[in-house]
Order: sequence, then structure tokens, then C-alpha cells
Amino acid sequence: MDNYDLHNLRVVEISNQAEARRALIEIGSDTGGISWMAPKAVHRLLRVEHLSTRAAIILKQEMLSKGGEAAISREAGDFSVDMTDVLLMGTLKQYQQLCRKLKIQPFGLASLARSIKTVLHNLEQQESRQLRCRQLSLTLGERTLIMGILNITPDSFSDGGRFNNLETAVAHAKQMLDDGADIIDIGGESTRPQTWDEEPLSAEAETGRILPVVERLLQEIDAPISIDTYKAETAMAALQAGAHIINDIWGFLKDPELAKVSADYDVPVILMHNQEGTEYKQSLIGGVIASLRQSIKIAEDAGVRPEQIVVDPGIGFGKTTQQNLAVLRHLDEFRSLGKPIMLGTSRKSVIGNTLNLPVDQRLEGTAATVAWGIANGADIVRVHDVKEISRVARMVDAIIRS
Repeated sequence: MDNYDLHNLRVVEISNQAEARRALIEIGSDTGGISWMAPKAVHRLLRVEHLSTRAAIILKQEMLSKGGEAAISREAGDFSVDMTDVLLMGTLKQYQQLCRKLKIQPFGLASLARSIKTVLHNLEQQESRQLRCRQLSLTLGERTLIMGILNITPDSFSDGGRFNNLETAVAHAKQMLDDGADIIDIGGESTRPQTWDEEPLSAEAETGRILPVVERLLQEIDAPISIDTYKAETAMAALQAGAHIINDIWGFLKDPELAKVSADYDVPVILMHNQEGTEYKQSLIGGVIASLRQSIKIAEDAGVRPEQIVVDPGIGFGKTTQQNLAVLRHLDEFRSLGKPIMLGTSRKSVIGNTLNLPVDQRLEGTAATVAWGIANGADIVRVHDVKEISRVARMVDAIIRS
């Protein structure tokens, strides 16, 4: 019998300091040793984009001196380029030592040290958080929240206008709540691809569709109502009526006035990544994260409180099928932003194209993406099939949050 059989040797996966501490407690380490060793047990890879070559060389030297590693472009090594990306590899302990040294370095490295500390802190966040939805509240972090989709549109890609009627819309919202929804998301404009001769729906028409449903539901249900709009005028009308959340598929980039409206009413905002076309000047994930950072800045500059911001990587928007799959594969990288993550994959084309299935046969594909999303950091999932997906969420939560 080989030695590794005798000693039951195995790989241990450690993703944060809390898990490191638990592993050290299990083997009986003393308290002082646990505090000292836990940061050494967590290894992180950080990518820095568009750093000046002079700064990158210093950064690499400092990281190497701490026992870590730093990869830069071949051209940066002989100063034949002015800028380079850097891939840092090290433990939390090595990053702590690195940041202390970078504070006294030139070329913007002191600012980079602050960014490194912020991102590493964001990845370690474990505590639950509250979204203040006016008189209501949502707790994030204890379990996955379910957002039920209510399309008040005659041309929805997913449900064909089935709920484009006041009574059926109200009844469906109540059914979703009974099935396990925590939030009802009301949309009045289809986000399916428009043909060349179609005009976007006016704010007046959009408001006319959703407002009667919002007003009825506010009287009859006790759950947060989210408004799926990128128009400040529509949002203002819904918020005046009493709606609780703004969900903008353009992340405040299409109508920046929407940020001010949201701030004035102090409601949570969900900022989704979106763009025209599927070309990315930088890396796909880097480009999406950079755009979301811009959306966050617009929100905070307008007065939206940081703790009221949720981000959405925008599956199905400005991305090919392969790009959508890549975003899902790297979903945990979006935790770098330090914001709760909402994931909306329900019945989308990435599922249809991958499985070669029509819209009405994408439940299993949706369930797979939701399970993956929760395991990789999603706090809220936006879905059509609430009963089935809430069961998926509860099962995954039992595995990863216990």
C-alpha cells in the first residue's frame, strides 16, 4: 500500500479565511497559530489591467520579494511597451506585506495598494446585508432570494404576453409569491431584439402598462416590487406610486437621470451590464467589470447609498452564446466589486442555443445555470418558473450556506 493510502492524503479546498480557520481548528491548532496561519492558507490571483511598465516592474519585484509571483508581458520585461497587464499570485499574507511596501512606491502604486486591499476585502465578505426597500427590507447572504418576473408586455420573448392584462398579472404575481418569490419584478417593455424599423417604447406608454398593476399590487401584497426600466420618467411614476426597487438593464448608462431619481427615493438599484454589439476592447470579464464599476460610480455620484447597489453581469445582453457561458464560468470574479450579485438566465438564448431547445423547454437549463450561479456567488436569481427554481435554490443553499 502506498504511503498516501496509509495517511489518507487529500486535497483541501480553502476559498476564504473563515474556511481556513475552520480547517485549522479541526486539526487542533492553537488560537494564536490560527490567526497567524489563516491568511497563509488563502491563495488569490489578481489581474491588474493597463499598468505602466515602470510600475509593473516594481510591482513584480516587490511581489517576488514577498514569496509570491507576478507575470507581466514579455515586452514589458525589456521596456519595449509602455503598458502591460499583470497577474499577481500569492497568499493573503503575502498581499498584506506587498501592500505595506507599495504605500511608499511611486507611479500610482500606493493607489493600487488601496485597490488590492479593497478587492481582497470584498472577496472575504461573509456577513449578511440588508437592502432597505422603503418600508420593507430584504436580507442578503442568509439564503438566495428569488425575483419573480412579471412581464406586462404583448411581445415578451418568454411568455408571449400571457399576463398583459390587469387581472391575470395580479393573479400571477400572487401565485409567484405563493411559490416562493421574494420580489416581483414588473416590466413594461420587451427586451427581445428589436427589428430595424421598431422604435423603443415611450416612457408614457411603458408607464401606462405597468402603473395599474403596480398600484393594485401595492394594495394587495406585502413584498417588494421592482420596476424593470431604464427610463427616469417611468421610474419616477412607479416610485411615486410606492414601488420599492429599480432594475435597470442599462446600469444607468442609457439615462443617467434615473440614478438621481433612485437616490431621491433611497431605493435599492440593480445595475446590469449591457452594451451595443458583442465586441470588447479589453478582456471580456475585465470589460464587463469595468462597465459595472462605471455604473456604480454614476449611482454613488448621484447619491445612491453604496449598500443599496446590486450588480447583474447581464447574461443575454451584449454577448454571444460563448461569451455568456464565459461570464457564467467566471461569475465568482464579480465578487471583486463588493456588491450583491443578481443573476438572470431564465429561459434565455444561451440555454436555447446550448441545448437546442425552444423557450418553453428551457426549465432544466435554467435550473443548471441557477445552481451554478448560487454556488459562485449569486445572491438573487431572476426567474419565470418560481416554484421549481425556488426548490433548486433551497437545495443549493443547504449545501453551500450551512
